[in-house]
Amino acid sequence: MSKLTRAEFDQLVERATDGTATPEELEALEPYRARRAVMLASGFGSRMMPVTASRPKPLVSVNGVRIIDTLLDALLAAGVEEIWLVRGYRGEMFDELLEKYPMIRFIDNPDYAVTNNISSAVLAKDHFQNAYAFESDLYLTNPALISRYQFQSNYLGVPVEHTDDWCFETEGGRITDLKKGGDDCHHMFGISYWSAEDGAKLAEDLPEAFEDDAVKQRFWDDVPCVLRREGYDIAIRECTFDDVDEIDTYEELCAIDPSYLDWNCS
Repeated sequence: MSKLTRAEFDQLVERATDGTATPEELEALEPYRARRAVMLASGFGSRMMPVTASRPKPLVSVNGVRIIDTLLDALLAAGVEEIWLVRGYRGEMFDELLEKYPMIRFIDNPDYAVTNNISSAVLAKDHFQNAYAFESDLYLTNPALISRYQFQSNYLGVPVEHTDDWCFETEGGRITDLKKGGDDCHHMFGISYWSAEDGAKLAEDLPEAFEDDAVKQRFWDDVPCVLRREGYDIAIRECTFDDVDEIDTYEELCAIDPSYLDWNCS
């Protein structure tokens, strides 16, 4: 089957969305259909203490909804039901998700406390083909960003004049670097999509990179975006700060959900 152009892809997605696509057109879209998701959820969430002293950050409720539910609900709405969740800190607590999401498959990361999240990605290396990948502590306010079809590998990012946070350097709509702080760049959100081809590359590149002890303390995104970026063509998919709430600290949690003020956060 020949690869679609971007214009052809957009046209077919529009027809699939409004229900007018033919069986042949739907078949042409199959290589671009999101089939699975990898959710990295093993970390401590230490900056949101004391709430995370007894509960993993993705399971914290914000205005009555668990953070991770915003991602899971968006996946199910897009028809993605093969979901791999890598857990570590208080991992057994994620079992509560099975009541609402019985399709989740857990991967336990015994090294979550001594490595960065690259160790979780290595454990899930075989599941990145046609897959969304998430930092599972992002509160998604625009579920439409998780769509049934994606044209190519990409990361979500917000165009900014300056940021002190993690950001992508881009050129012609493609990611050329990932770094902390920059000008005229894209603020990074840890929501990405990986094509079948790039997902297969990750299955090889992640464990190979992880063999270097220095890499064990890096974020997994460094592998395709920095360490081995010559092997990937990753697009930036622009969004806004209204689309995702990045709740990093206890104070930010209180600002979004004032009920946590009862925990004496100020």
